[in-house]
Amino acid sequence: MIKQLQKAWKEKRPIEIIYVKKDSTVSQRSILVYGLTETYIKAYCLKKKQPRIFKMDAILAASFKSNPYKKYAW
Repeated sequence: MIKQLQKAWKEKRPIEIIYVKKDSTVSQRSILVYGLTETYIKAYCLKKKQPRIFKMDAILAASFKSNPYKKYAW
């Protein structure tokens, strides 16, 4: 999963994640990764249209679903 997130960051591609929120509900988001540490992901959430920080250990899955040729500029 970490390799997919790194690839999304490097290639500026959106990636979909499934994660557990603070209230223990499961959510799915499409994000643009712009920062990555061992603990956190800094990303722009395409659903909420806002920057977000996601805890790495709360992410259950990550996969590319969107057009692989569509790239975003920062």
